[in-house]
Amino acid sequence: MADSLKALIVDDEPLAVERLQVICARMENISVIGTASDGQQALRLIEALEPDLVLLDMTMPETDGLGVARQLGTKESPPAIIFVTAHDEFAVEAFDLDAVDYVLKPVSPDRLQRAIARVVARRAATAETPPEAGAAGESEWLDEFWVPHRSELVRIAASQVQRIDAERDYVRLHVGAQSYLLLQTITSLEERLDPEQFIRIHRSTILRRDHVKGLRHEGLGVWSAETGEGEALRIGRTYLPSVKKMAGR
Repeated sequence: MADSLKALIVDDEPLAVERLQVICARMENISVIGTASDGQQALRLIEALEPDLVLLDMTMPETDGLGVARQLGTKESPPAIIFVTAHDEFAVEAFDLDAVDYVLKPVSPDRLQRAIARVVARRAATAETPPEAGAAGESEWLDEFWVPHRSELVRIAASQVQRIDAERDYVRLHVGAQSYLLLQTITSLEERLDPEQFIRIHRSTILRRDHVKGLRHEGLGVWSAETGEGEALRIGRTYLPSVKKMAGR
C-alpha cells in the first residue's frame, strides 16, 4: 500500500516481536519491513532500511530504547518512535526525546492503532507546516504529560493541570476532579515547567498561576494562596517572596 508506514520492530523478546507482527499484519496503514533484537542492530537497520516508524522496546541489552532514541534524535529526518514497553516509569524521558506515543505491554490492537494514528497525524501536520514555522513554535518548557492510568498512558496538556503535589518520589497532577500520579520529583519537574504558567508556593506544592485567586495573610508572617476551588494552601517561607512578586507586592 502506497500510504502505508514502513515500520521496524525492535525488541529482545521473540514473543513480543511476534505479537507486534501479528497485530501490524491486520492493520492497513502499516507494513513491517524488519525486526531487531538489540539497540545497535536497530540503529544499523534504521540506517539501511529508512523506516517511517520504529516500534521500540525500552529495556534491551547494551543500548536500550532511550539510547536508540537519543542517537536518532541527532539525525536530520529521524523516524517516528512509539515506545512499546512493560515499564511505565520511563514515560517522562521518552517524551523528552519526542516519542510520538508510549504503549504499555501487553499491547492491544486498539491501543497500537491509536498510537499509529498519532504518527499519521503528526506526519500530516509536518507536511503542511513550513520548517521555519515549526522551529519557531518549539518551546523549551514541558507542554504535556503522559501519565499511567489503568492499562495505558493518558495525555494531559500542561495547561490543564491546576496543582501539583509532591508524594515522595512521585508527583500528583490535579486536573479538575481527577488526579494522576507520575514518577518524577517535584524539584526536577519544576525545572521543566514554564515559570510564566506555574509557580512553586511550597516544597510540596506547585500551582498554575491563573489558578491562584488571591493571597491571604494568616498572621505572624504566615501566608496562604487561595485557589479557584476556595482552598487555602500554605505558602512556604522560602517561596513567599516570588509569590508576592507575582502579586505585584
